[in-house]
Amino acid sequence: MDVLIHLFVGLHIIGIAALLGGFLTQMKAMGRGTARFVPAMLHGAATMLVTGVILVGLNQADDQHVNNIKIGVKLALLIVILGLVYVKRDDEKVDKSLFGLVGALTTANIFIAVLWT
Repeated sequence: MDVLIHLFVGLHIIGIAALLGGFLTQMKAMGRGTARFVPAMLHGAATMLVTGVILVGLNQADDQHVNNIKIGVKLALLIVILGLVYVKRDDEKVDKSLFGLVGALTTANIFIAVLWT
């Protein structure tokens, strides 16, 4: 079971890397006001959602403690991120504040995962 959990943790990290990497590649464009949500951001957020749900299930099946409040907060942030990226994915330009919000929520999600014990 540990190998399976570690596999999905790795996939979860790949998802967040795609989401954050897509954001970081558009930082220069954000300064010019021409940033857009790239497909990697949508795929990364979707990957995070699927692997996160699987991880919660695997950890509960393995009788490990799962902090449901932490998971709920992370899920809420991810749903907001996924919703914004999905709705605005075809727009040629995304407002700076909206684009920055996605980056801030993604960063917050990372720090919640790491620091909330």
